[in-house]
Amino acid sequence: MAILVNGDSRIVIQGITGHTGRNLADKLLSEGTPLVGGVSPKRGGETVSGLPVFSSCHEAVAIARANCAFLSVPAGQACAAAFEAIDAGIKTMVVYAEGVPVQDAARIAAYAAYRGVNLIGPNAAGCISPGLANLSDLNGKLLRRGPIGIVSKSGTLTYEVIDSLNAKGLGQSSVVCLGGDPIIGMSHADALHLFDADPDTTAVVLIGEIGGRSELQAAEVARHMKKPVVAYIAGLHAPAGKTMGHAGAILGSPEENVPGKRAALERAGAIVVNDVIGVGAALARLKAPAEVD
Repeated sequence: MAILVNGDSRIVIQGITGHTGRNLADKLLSEGTPLVGGVSPKRGGETVSGLPVFSSCHEAVAIARANCAFLSVPAGQACAAAFEAIDAGIKTMVVYAEGVPVQDAARIAAYAAYRGVNLIGPNAAGCISPGLANLSDLNGKLLRRGPIGIVSKSGTLTYEVIDSLNAKGLGQSSVVCLGGDPIIGMSHADALHLFDADPDTTAVVLIGEIGGRSELQAAEVARHMKKPVVAYIAGLHAPAGKTMGHAGAILGSPEENVPGKRAALERAGAIVVNDVIGVGAALARLKAPAEVD
């Protein structure tokens, strides 16, 4: 079944006529993902990579039955594009842009929550269920179908964890990259709830970093999960007051640093490892099945 995207997903790219949108469309089509078109207000009626371009999300939903959207639009246009997608009936969306104004990000997150929409981002790579659907900029050809769920903020660390899992013969059910900005939609805790209810997932990898409270909130969810959680927190040696790659990755209170988050997750029963290589080894010791039938 997977989470967020699956074989029933019908994806559109908002901003498909831009350079990034065109490249993403070509990539997703090459992977066989269910991409049904794109949206560009002034380019409706055109085609990109053989896909129809719609004038609005409402049109994409009405004609192509779109239910997922990847927002490949500039940061300053993200709020308007997100509201349009939500109002059109899109159920899962990724805001890709980095640097979305904080007030806009807060408005998007609040409206998505109010309307019951799965919002990933801003500044997010997105989500993918290998072999079923890809609503992300992750390279689906590097993933393999299997029983391990992954939730992360970092796209780079996600690739390293996937490599660690593949080396142990452990494929992935779904991978979710939440986004690294201070205000985002879906959290680690939200993803853990979804994975715990997913019959295709037998264990979950949580990749976190310094700053914010997302991992601390996730620890409270992990405490009550039926499935094991393996966690890695990046940024042990990050200097105080400096962002570490993401705008939200900055040391705050002591519990927001690596030792504080590790301790919270360990108290909740998660298996916490010291490096990404340890993720695959820890899961192999759990004897998780290598493939999903």
